[in-house]
Amino acid sequence: MTIISTPDFNDQALIDAPDARFVEAPADGVLPDDFFTTTNLPTYVKIGGKWRMPREPRMDAALLLDGDGELWIREGRRIRKGERIAVGKAEDGSQGIYVHSSLMQSDPNEMAEFQFMTSDVSREKPIDYGMMARILIEERDRGGYPIWVTGPALVHSRARADMVWFIENGFVGALLAGNAVAVHDIEAAIFGTTLGMTGTGIASVGGHGLHMRAINQVRKAGSIAEAVKQGIITNGIMHALVTKNVPFVLTGSIRDDGPLPEVVTDAIAGQDAMKKHTTKATMAILVATALHAIATGNMLPAFVTEADGTLRELTLICVDSSEFVVSKLKDRGTHQAFGVVTNAQDFMHILRLYAEREITSHGPAGS
Repeated sequence: MTIISTPDFNDQALIDAPDARFVEAPADGVLPDDFFTTTNLPTYVKIGGKWRMPREPRMDAALLLDGDGELWIREGRRIRKGERIAVGKAEDGSQGIYVHSSLMQSDPNEMAEFQFMTSDVSREKPIDYGMMARILIEERDRGGYPIWVTGPALVHSRARADMVWFIENGFVGALLAGNAVAVHDIEAAIFGTTLGMTGTGIASVGGHGLHMRAINQVRKAGSIAEAVKQGIITNGIMHALVTKNVPFVLTGSIRDDGPLPEVVTDAIAGQDAMKKHTTKATMAILVATALHAIATGNMLPAFVTEADGTLRELTLICVDSSEFVVSKLKDRGTHQAFGVVTNAQDFMHILRLYAEREITSHGPAGS
């Protein structure tokens, strides 16, 4: 667990810094011209001579001081006319806003000597599954809120049983995914196939329509939860989420079939639904999904604020068979992401194996 140091507010420059300036929003969903654009790093705002941290931190948003004097980070679309928005572009405190950049990597130019294997993301680097398993167990045992963001490859690659194990053993605070993850998982539960492909990877006769039949059965039942209750869905990821009362958010795309009743088809409403969980997240595991991974990364701060006020780095693991997804996530500002370049099946199988070993070796929390 990486503890993040807090700024030295006894530094004369921060003592002498002015209070942040706030300007009223000119219209609903419109920010003042010089509004401060937030990052995912710890940010402090000087108000009444005191440095304060805003609530619900994330990148690509604005700083709002509400009528009760509470400081928030809010998306521009949620701002209402007349609300007070922080303005300024400096991040060094000189305009009353200080971004604590301790999480940023050091200047790569400082390392002048030639070295091999220095890239952040590479399929040739070893993967420390033991460390990841320990972090996940620590999060569960401290009552953390790990969110999982998954793509349909997790289902196709026969990692369903592993995902179910993590859900049933308390390692999942919430699951964020698209329509396809749930559809293919439910198809597997009802027909034993995913997009018509059997467990041995062979296409079944007439199997191309089975995912549509699975969707239809759920729509007839009225919801995924009701389909579980009626015994239509008897196993798999969605079954485990419903029976264990673990929340999930399914957000739609333009190419969705159906979709399933619970799928949020409005993109903005989908962001809001996901944000309810990203604001609580203490860890994130993103597996085999580019768009959902980057979307989630944009909503997450790079840190977790503990009950005692200390900050620690928010562990974010991004898993994909291509370096491209992990690199793109980091290039979009989620610089703290730890990349694992492998396929979903191997990652889920091996992480579960190490977690089981860790639990067996040390026993449950408090033992």
